[in-house]
Amino acid sequence: MNAPVDDLEASRAPLLDHLIELRRRLFFCFATVFVAILLTYTFSRDIFTLLVQPLLKAGQTKIVTIGVFDGFFVQLKIAIFAALMISFPVIANQLWQFVAPGLYRQEKRALLPFLIATPILFAMGASMAYFVAVPAALHFLLSFQGNLGGVHQEALTSVASYLDFIMQFLFGFGIAFLMPVLLMIVERAGLVTRKQLVAGRRYAIVGCFALALVLAPPDAGSMIMLAVPLVLLYELALIAIWFSERGRKKAAATDLVES
Repeated sequence: MNAPVDDLEASRAPLLDHLIELRRRLFFCFATVFVAILLTYTFSRDIFTLLVQPLLKAGQTKIVTIGVFDGFFVQLKIAIFAALMISFPVIANQLWQFVAPGLYRQEKRALLPFLIATPILFAMGASMAYFVAVPAALHFLLSFQGNLGGVHQEALTSVASYLDFIMQFLFGFGIAFLMPVLLMIVERAGLVTRKQLVAGRRYAIVGCFALALVLAPPDAGSMIMLAVPLVLLYELALIAIWFSERGRKKAAATDLVES
């Protein structure tokens, strides 16, 4: 019964050692991102070529640069954006290596699946934004151009504004798809129970639509495309929490029998 406590006591270290370890992990993370930026900046135009494909499919064949420094800053933002995506597994691993020694064995087993699921869910959300939400939003937003009483209204999208637009979508959808991980961590921390989450389902649905209203453009189609998956992910989190509770009860019963 005292084995988990002994493992945790054995892993404790003085505060100065923790600070040195934190500095080492942070340095490794920053170095990884810096090297990734140098690499991705070289291919930033190719990456942007990929990002503008939804705009091209929406019928927009021209994109303009307004500011003198827009071209440089756009390539730099693309490089940073891509570098963070590439470096995320390394950053997550360094964070895990720093936190893991202070966790019990059961807590390590509980949190490791969340760490693995995070990049997968983020990639799912970003993919949905790229292939579904962004084209639908562009189709709606570009529909306002045309003939206005003899005056032709043409939508000329700037490079900087389009990059901000698509990055908002990719990050917004990606982070929104992390909701199951957040709910399961909150439940594991004891801040909320599955019964409370079930009882608050109607409020959660309203919250999903409110979040979609903030992240999606002001058209009903894009909002629904984000809100519906969020509601489904909420239900998926409830199912995963039910299995987690069941596993914890079985483990507790096994420990009781062994003791």
